[in-house]
Amino acid sequence: MKTTTHIFTALTLGLGMASVHAEQPTLKVCTAENEMPYSNKAGEGFENKLAQYLAEQLGRKLETVTWTDPRYFIRDFVDKGLCDVVVGVDQGDPRLLTTVPYYRSGYVFITRKGDDLDLQNWDSDVLQKAKRIAFIPGTPAETMLRAKGRYNDMFNYQQELVGFKSKRNQYIKYDTEKLVNEVASGKAEVAVLWGPAAARYVQSSTTPLTMTVIPDNNQRADGEKVGFHYSTSMGVRKGDVALLEQLNTLIRNAEDDFTEILEAEGIPLLDEPDTALSMN
Repeated sequence: MKTTTHIFTALTLGLGMASVHAEQPTLKVCTAENEMPYSNKAGEGFENKLAQYLAEQLGRKLETVTWTDPRYFIRDFVDKGLCDVVVGVDQGDPRLLTTVPYYRSGYVFITRKGDDLDLQNWDSDVLQKAKRIAFIPGTPAETMLRAKGRYNDMFNYQQELVGFKSKRNQYIKYDTEKLVNEVASGKAEVAVLWGPAAARYVQSSTTPLTMTVIPDNNQRADGEKVGFHYSTSMGVRKGDVALLEQLNTLIRNAEDDFTEILEAEGIPLLDEPDTALSMN
């Protein structure tokens, strides 16, 4: 009788554990199929690591939903309920409900450490003398190169950097790793890139490189401010206030864990401005 009771109890516990696992809710996170160093299908990006951390902390099973084109994934994936969270979006992205920022970073100048260039801001003589400056069009780097009269000088060089593997109606992709390697190999004197996108490749370069965060006090020729520091949040579907509040609580309570993941990537981290902190 006692043996039968033990068997019954063990079966009950086993069924109970199976039920717990079966009922564990899923956290569907939208990530890019091939947008390193953020994420890829193999889970090698730092946003992949953040997604895994989120799922663990929320007690959910991670389901990664990958997209290939950044222009449409919110409309085609998030809005349709195919995924719940986007790990990296601009703070205040109007297409989503966004969390409090979990990090702030900036654009950087990347140079070879051995060149020992005096390059702290856009007024540096280095930028006037450089024969090749690697940058991605449509970013603040282009705006400032235009303001400083160097954009046309770099036009032909820029055509060498773009990955023209896209057909009509597909976005043109620039490979950040390639632009970092342009500096490492000596083909370019300077690269101007978003710090989080470049940090991994700066760290892994066999040629020692330096990243200098660009000050956030720049203006276009007409006096309009050009931003170089930005805050990154997570995004959820509009209306999903419950998940938003869960994520906000986690971000606030686990700040050190987020920082550890980002610093391991080599990402330059900046303090949030006082105005942003007061809003959070």
